[in-house]
Amino acid sequence: MNVGIIGAGTMGIGIAQVAATNGCKVWVYDANPKQIETATVGLEKTLTKLVDKQKISGEKMTEILANISIATELKDFKDCELVIEAIIENKEIKTKVFTELENHVSENCVISSNTSSISITSLGSELKKPERFIGIHFFNPAPLMPLVEIIPSLLTEKSLAEKMYKLMKEWGKVPVIAKDIPGFIVNRIARPYYGEGLRIVEENIATPEQVDDAMRTLGSFKMGPFELMDLIGVDVNFSVTTTVYKDYFNDPKYKPSLLQQRMSEAKLHGRKTGKGFFDYSEGAENPVAQKDETLYQQIFLRIISMLINEAVEAKRLGVANDEDIELAMQKGVNYPKGLLSWGKEIGYSKISETLQDLYQEYQEERYRQSPLLKKLI
Repeated sequence: MNVGIIGAGTMGIGIAQVAATNGCKVWVYDANPKQIETATVGLEKTLTKLVDKQKISGEKMTEILANISIATELKDFKDCELVIEAIIENKEIKTKVFTELENHVSENCVISSNTSSISITSLGSELKKPERFIGIHFFNPAPLMPLVEIIPSLLTEKSLAEKMYKLMKEWGKVPVIAKDIPGFIVNRIARPYYGEGLRIVEENIATPEQVDDAMRTLGSFKMGPFELMDLIGVDVNFSVTTTVYKDYFNDPKYKPSLLQQRMSEAKLHGRKTGKGFFDYSEGAENPVAQKDETLYQQIFLRIISMLINEAVEAKRLGVANDEDIELAMQKGVNYPKGLLSWGKEIGYSKISETLQDLYQEYQEERYRQSPLLKKLI
């Protein structure tokens, strides 16, 4: 299959690696030629490490690199059967690229976006053939993270989602099909993991290291919300939250954090800038969490209740089927358990009680329960 990738950033070159590894001929285009050069050098280093670790053979590395070509303009995608866009999260810029691209590809070429939060319907609506447009959302790093969200728009041809689902399976991925709603499955359901952690710190209930420690020790999460935000990029996480909040007409459940905004403004973006909620500079000593069992239980129950409530609401709205909701959170953000089954384990009555207590304390719609939650008790 001939595949075009627009954008040679971390996601773009990662998706190119996935496609090339699975025998596709791949063309990578970026408006900044230096970025392509940086990306290809980085890819060679990545593949060399895989060879050194005996994850792939030297022959396979040669094959992958041979499958990837540099496109100097969008016209070079004329023979592509699938194009995946992975550029900046800006609707206007993406739409402009898609409308130009449509002039250069065949009528049968599938055009897709790797957007994590922008409406697929809105992105595809300006195309002459919106029925061939679909969301294909990989997770970072694309070669390692198994989940891919397939998001058809209201205008997408009915069978296209299933075709892309099968293709992602062939590429060794774990695909799920999601409704075109803000944040899709993962970025919608996961918002409280960050948002409630930030709220707890903003209110001086606990420190970032205590919140992270509580979620790791009591919830078996691989990373707490603050170290995860530092890994993703505090600015990127803030941008996704802001998009979801606006797209849900300022629903208080998704209200962004002022602390996170200030961190973004200060360019304290996490690992990529050397400092975020924690310091990543050489020799830096970060504070050690002061353990407090009662506080940790409070933190864990508050955050997990918000997450489970969001998963239950996604189930109620038919965002995806139960299996895909469970898969998405485990394979997309490495949650230790599916949230629906976790709710049964803790007890939906306990989740409901926790949310009711929070609602009474804060008098905020942020803590309203899904209408389905009480029915599951």
